Amino acid sequence: MLARVNACALVGLDGVLVEVEVDYGRGLPGITIVGLPDTAVQESRERVQAALRNSGLVVPRRRIVVNLAPAAVRKAGPVYDLPIALGVLLLTDQVPGDGLADALVVGELALDGRVRHVRGVLAIAASARAHGLKRVFVPAEDAAQAALIPDLEVYGVENVAQLVAHLRGAQPLRPTPHTPIADLPPARGLTDFADIRGQEHAKRALEIAAAGGHNLLMVGPPGAGKTLLARALPGILPRMTVDEALEVTRIYSVADQLPPDQPLITQRPFRAPHHTISHAGLVGGGNWPHPGEISLAHRGVLFLDELPEFSPRVLEVLRQPLEDKVVTISRAQGSVTFPANFMLVAAMNPCPCGYYGDPVRACTCSAGAIARYRRRISGPLLDRIDLHLEVPRVEYDKLADRRRGEPSAQVQRRVEAARQRQRERLRGTGLHSNADMGPGELRRFVTLDAAGEALMRNAMQQMGLSARAYHRVLKVARTIADLEGAAQVQVHHLAEALQYRSRVDEDLRLDWRV
Repeated sequence: MLARVNACALVGLDGVLVEVEVDYGRGLPGITIVGLPDTAVQESRERVQAALRNSGLVVPRRRIVVNLAPAAVRKAGPVYDLPIALGVLLLTDQVPGDGLADALVVGELALDGRVRHVRGVLAIAASARAHGLKRVFVPAEDAAQAALIPDLEVYGVENVAQLVAHLRGAQPLRPTPHTPIADLPPARGLTDFADIRGQEHAKRALEIAAAGGHNLLMVGPPGAGKTLLARALPGILPRMTVDEALEVTRIYSVADQLPPDQPLITQRPFRAPHHTISHAGLVGGGNWPHPGEISLAHRGVLFLDELPEFSPRVLEVLRQPLEDKVVTISRAQGSVTFPANFMLVAAMNPCPCGYYGDPVRACTCSAGAIARYRRRISGPLLDRIDLHLEVPRVEYDKLADRRRGEPSAQVQRRVEAARQRQRERLRGTGLHSNADMGPGELRRFVTLDAAGEALMRNAMQQMGLSARAYHRVLKVARTIADLEGAAQVQVHHLAEALQYRSRVDEDLRLDWRV
């Protein structure tokens, strides 16, 4: 008699329902798996047989054919071990099949019958509910993650024998209670603003970047505090909403980077990849694409330290995600789209030795070396960074000052108030912050008076701003006005926004002649 069990395949961040069909076939005893399985799925044959034998169950000495439908969807990973084993048990009448039509089963099997963790359980549980299924059987250590999805009975399974006892009615499993999501805790940074001495201008720029979700580039000599400032940024970002937390958790679950004791990501991500990272590691990739660093930084911060040391090819792949907030990876098997709405924070030295323009130490680099160093960052990428910030060395008097500065929690309150104004203004547009606005929203929400128009006209002519840079200045000015609680963008808001694109921007674009 044909047996059927519901399982799930992951395609990007979405689950695709897979029907595991098990039946007898002709030939020598063994298990044959069809339906576009990869090597890990093919190896399920040995794991399933050993797990059933070591759990005291019978493995029939007949040919068993397992079909994973739909056959056009690629099946990858050991997630099908448990549904295949359950299908064999149903086929041989070792467990009753009543009531499994509305259930979904996933799990990897150990040879002794234990059910091991699998990736993407949150996406799998969400897919089960979307397809109208009522129950899911998942590895016990993943049950809390699946229980984040409401209106779904979640059963954590430790081993095959436990699942058999449950289905036979001998020892029913208790469903894992739904995990209620209360108010998420405030964001935490690796460094508190109060511990950073000096750099008041840089702290102000970080506050503006956090309030509007803007990209930021810091340029300064070694030891000026660029990395320290970047690591303090998460502490002033607004706390995540429940929807954002579930969205980020889903990405980490699919990427298999969710800590086992943390079923829900409650803090905004802070990703700081090394400059040796490949472009596939940054944007995602592989034979069947997995999320990269820009997706793992979704709703958080992607920090690129020593920006010119990154490969130019790696940096250039950032241009499209910075604009579209998503990244689409195409392969022969199909295309996968991952979210990539992150804040880019980058830091760099002004030259290879790091001391060009420093008042204390002389620069030892030739003009040609400086030109080659700066040409590693293209103009189109610089154009997509809203705030260009010069971070000078800190004087001794400020370093020796033992008075604590303004703490991150106090700055965060101003940032959250500014974000709330933006949410109210952008309600109904699907946007979350000023950085997300397009030209249409700018025309609607940013109106300039005569003095503001004159200032921007002069700035366009003297600074050579592109259309994109012009729009980004308006976005930053709108954020500065939100921090101030102003309804309209004034001239002084525009003037402050322009100063973050003036000196550093011009300096980086210098056409050095050797």
